Amino acid sequence: MDHNATTPLASDAAEAMRQWIVPGCPQNASSVHTEGRSARDAVEEAREAVAAALGGRAREIIFTSGATEANHLAIRGALTERSHVVTTAVEHPSILAASEQATHRTILPVDGAGRLSLDPLAEAITEQTGLVSIVWANNETGVLQDIDGIGRLCREHGVPLHLDAVQAFGRLPFRAHELPVDMLTVSGHKVYGPQGVGALWVRTGLSIAPQLTGGHQERGRRAGTENVAGIAGFGAACRRIPALIEDQGRIAALRDRLWRALSVLKGAERNGHAEHVLSNTLNVSFSDVEGEAMLMGLDLAGVSVSSGSACTAGSLEPSHVLVAMGVASQRARGAVRFSLGTENTEAQIDTVASHVVDVVQRMRRAA
Repeated sequence: MDHNATTPLASDAAEAMRQWIVPGCPQNASSVHTEGRSARDAVEEAREAVAAALGGRAREIIFTSGATEANHLAIRGALTERSHVVTTAVEHPSILAASEQATHRTILPVDGAGRLSLDPLAEAITEQTGLVSIVWANNETGVLQDIDGIGRLCREHGVPLHLDAVQAFGRLPFRAHELPVDMLTVSGHKVYGPQGVGALWVRTGLSIAPQLTGGHQERGRRAGTENVAGIAGFGAACRRIPALIEDQGRIAALRDRLWRALSVLKGAERNGHAEHVLSNTLNVSFSDVEGEAMLMGLDLAGVSVSSGSACTAGSLEPSHVLVAMGVASQRARGAVRFSLGTENTEAQIDTVASHVVDVVQRMRRAA
């Protein structure tokens, strides 16, 4: 129940990787000999698959070591002459860290449902704004931002828009070229591919400065020998995107089934917008219960969930996302994120709900 942290590796992705991780297999895609050309073919086939899945052109795809690097490349690479970046208070930690390096940064607030209003964004954009960077689907709450409205505003001001689409990819149907955006980040291990590989889509015509320099890989935009095995696995996983999208209706029904079962608990409150939200994500606070303690109790029962972003696991501070939404610290500390995937079933949902009710009641009795 923790698919927003990572998804299980799909068998076809594992199979695509297998030929590149056997002993004695050379795999430098920049080499001109037979083995190198074979590796290059695998990388380019995967590039085509990623581009097709997100609705772009193969030459617009830059492979990276993951979404964190792609986010840094997008933000730091776009801020050249205009050094001001605009983002929000509910971004992934990698966006907040990358944007902190800008000469000027504006962090916009969100409302109690976790959504950005357009008026503050319009006021924040200046002649020095070089980029607006927004998370499309929040990794903790699943809340979706108004990308059409945000994109229109950026177009009116002539400012590029970067989307962290890591959680949206494979869960929302979209074609990158039809969106009012200029860059878009995706990750392999959030769509049943391997960890350690991601991609940045950069619309043709937009120039960004490479952040890793040295070699001429990725059309001179990201130096370093390509991870052939990881990229091949990512490409194979992307071929499953249509099936993932088709399954979202079923997954949304499972999420709603879970919420109905949990909502009967006294003090259970849903965090984030109830309609503009990913089909697989449910963030719930339980009063008089610590989220981290709940995680341990559920783990002992065989249920894997999260209290927020996996990147901040172990932090004693309440979620910065929930705090930005105006959620009180005590309620934020009692938050648990359930994020579903294709292998989850109705029977599992009922089992999970039963364990949650049991853990909450036991913790309250012990308090």
